[in-house]
Amino acid sequence: MLSEREVTSTLNMLRNEHLDVRTVTLGVSLFDCVSHDLQLFTDNVRAKIRRYAAQLVSVCDEVGDKYGIPVVNKRISVSPIAVVGAPFGPDGMVRVCRALDEAAKEAGVDFLGGFSALVEKGFAKGDRALIEALPEALASTDRICSSINVASSRSGINMDAVALMGRQILKVAEATADRGGLGCAKLVVFANIPQDVPFMAGAYLGVGEPDVVINVGVSGPGVVKKAIDRALETGRNDRGQPMTLLDVAEVIKRTAYKVTRVGEMIGTEVAHRLGLPFGVADLSLAPTPAVGDSVGEIFQSVGLSSIGAPGTTAVLAMLNDAVKKGGAFASSSVGGLSGAFIP
Repeated sequence: MLSEREVTSTLNMLRNEHLDVRTVTLGVSLFDCVSHDLQLFTDNVRAKIRRYAAQLVSVCDEVGDKYGIPVVNKRISVSPIAVVGAPFGPDGMVRVCRALDEAAKEAGVDFLGGFSALVEKGFAKGDRALIEALPEALASTDRICSSINVASSRSGINMDAVALMGRQILKVAEATADRGGLGCAKLVVFANIPQDVPFMAGAYLGVGEPDVVINVGVSGPGVVKKAIDRALETGRNDRGQPMTLLDVAEVIKRTAYKVTRVGEMIGTEVAHRLGLPFGVADLSLAPTPAVGDSVGEIFQSVGLSSIGAPGTTAVLAMLNDAVKKGGAFASSSVGGLSGAFIP
């Protein structure tokens, strides 16, 4: 049971420190939609997304209103299209992307992720077709996000994929030049992409995931910054001794615990109302345009003059470690990125 002080602290995070549930993401497996017939495949995809996503936005809004905690984004992630759409060429991939965009608009979600390929060890036919289709696919859709995994700790780096994606990123920028190269904001190149990440643009539903699942992404760089600032005001830890970097890490862990509990509470209720399993809560410190909601300012609060100054890597390692440990203590369902989005 939360104490009165912890309830007050959490309310203050919501009101003054930019704490929110950044996203509730519905993961939908498309493996049972597969067909060599492109029209049948896209019809199957739209029907399955419609079946499970019809109430997603309204339920998220109801749960957010109940707890007074806004769910900022409602999103969908699907199986990697390079795999389930492997029979199709680049033109077919563009048509699939447009069908997904129509399904996302019908469901009323902000984004749909999963126009993705996993090429850390090499290319399959579907991978090459999807990557070739990226410029037209992202230029002709509004809500589709794409991710390409080009490396992993186990497999190493696919340098051919790195070179190819360098060229394709330029083509995506050119194809969306009339919108400031917006297509590149919906495309991410990964190493070690998680299978259950709810954040865009990297969200997709991995091969080992459930058929349908609810994953939650919570972010609060402003909350963490304010917690550090309060702790450093006196310059003393709980034992009355001068603050050290380890003491700052403890502050971050305690804050991550509270933030993750909020995300899990919202996610499990949304999942329950939709009759779906709850997957993971992902606490990743991602900045927003709001003043004070910046990962960079966390670094400065700890003592760095700016991002990239000596000590940046050490502080980043400490921040990620503390976020993961605090989240893991709060929930047995921590997943996704669970780290920091840095400049």
